[in-house]
Amino acid sequence: MNIKVLGSGCTNCKTLEKRTIEALSALNVTAEIEKVTEYADIATYGIMRTPGLVIDGKVVVQGYVPTVEKLREIIQAPHI
Repeated sequence: MNIKVLGSGCTNCKTLEKRTIEALSALNVTAEIEKVTEYADIATYGIMRTPGLVIDGKVVVQGYVPTVEKLREIIQAPHI
């Protein structure tokens, strides 16, 4: 699983990364986590507001920071 955290490095972006790591740990799932901080790179995903979360190439979160529980649900959902 490849996960990308999209954002400039603001508090919300850091919180999203931290919560994502917590959710992965709770699920005992291993994933590669990348931070995408360049605006041009973020724009390629078509999101208008950060933070954003991309799992295996699909945008699953944009513009807010979900709870750890919600992130667990998102991670477990099939990603096409």
